[in-house]
Amino acid sequence: MTELAPPRPAMKAPERLRVLLVEDDEGDAFLVRELLEEAGASFDLQVATTLREAQSLMRGIQCVLLDLGLPDAEGIDGLRKLLAVAGSAAVVVLTGRSDEHLGVGAVAEGAQDYLVKGQVDGVLLARALRYAVERKRADENAQRLREVELRQAESARLERGLLPQPLMRTTAVDVHTFYRSGRAMGLLGGDFFDVVQVGDDKLHVIVGDVCGHSVDEAALGVELRVAWRALVLAGVPEDQVLGSLEQVLMTERRAREVFATVAMVSLDLRGNKATVRLAGHPPPVLLAGGKAVPVTARTGIVLGVRPTPTPATDVELTADDWSLLMYTDGLIEGHTGHGNERLDVEGLCGLLGEPAAAQVPLAALPPWLVGRAEQGNGGPLADDVAMLLISYGGGR
Repeated sequence: MTELAPPRPAMKAPERLRVLLVEDDEGDAFLVRELLEEAGASFDLQVATTLREAQSLMRGIQCVLLDLGLPDAEGIDGLRKLLAVAGSAAVVVLTGRSDEHLGVGAVAEGAQDYLVKGQVDGVLLARALRYAVERKRADENAQRLREVELRQAESARLERGLLPQPLMRTTAVDVHTFYRSGRAMGLLGGDFFDVVQVGDDKLHVIVGDVCGHSVDEAALGVELRVAWRALVLAGVPEDQVLGSLEQVLMTERRAREVFATVAMVSLDLRGNKATVRLAGHPPPVLLAGGKAVPVTARTGIVLGVRPTPTPATDVELTADDWSLLMYTDGLIEGHTGHGNERLDVEGLCGLLGEPAAAQVPLAALPPWLVGRAEQGNGGPLADDVAMLLISYGGGR
């Protein structure tokens, strides 16, 4: 029994194109119409005898057939005038001039093709028009793609420029930073951090997180970081800085429900001690003596809900070698791989206590932590992640 071949998929009928012929010779216009009809081409053809008339008929036109000898436009100059008003319509020159240099010049100006009267039949003409329309669409798509790529590159440069450079001159500590946005196609999220040295021995550091993931939150995060740096450099008393920062937040936010969590630490490098202020933010983790433990500090409420002074906690850094890890909650909100259990602060300390962590150089420790958190989460972390690792002496 002969096996029947599977039926071929039905071919989609060609798109019916709207074509404008700009031709002042009635005989040539009649011939073009006859050629297209004989070829069975699916075109709606309109005719204009002058460039001025053609300009009034361009609406909805997908392809223009242009003669280069019109009463009100001649040669390449006429082509330029038509291209200026053609918009997304493809332009094909159809002329009686068999001039190779003129044809090259016409295509260089922007025409999709150059055809000579008497040298094309109906099939070739119909094919040329369809190809011209597709080339025009491809050119426009390529142009749009290029514009998108340029905008993305410009946005990336802008966002990279908004990430801070630690403002410090001391060599007593090393600062390692990490930042990754959870926003699709973005380099900057609502998380922020900064480091500012005041005097010879005072280092102020902050890590914060604006709720939300859009460009509005990213912009607000930058505003808060810049405002915090200005407040610190202006010498505003430490116990007033977060209150002033909250005023900026409440003024600049797009909606009343937007809030921010903040961890601010003032390090006295000479006295080897720190003052910690937490506004709804997870505590820093102290690495010292081969152990990783969260700093025991009082926690105030988030900024932007009910203006309240953020309590301060003094911490003695008794070891000669220590590191202070400050981070946003995007690092610890992922799953651990055990049911719905989250990594949380305890899990973060567990990662830092692993023997493998001790072999990681301090500068590479923040990205290593993200990798381990993603391993437990079973994929990329959903939120922004910002980290500051301040190291003194050997660092752990």
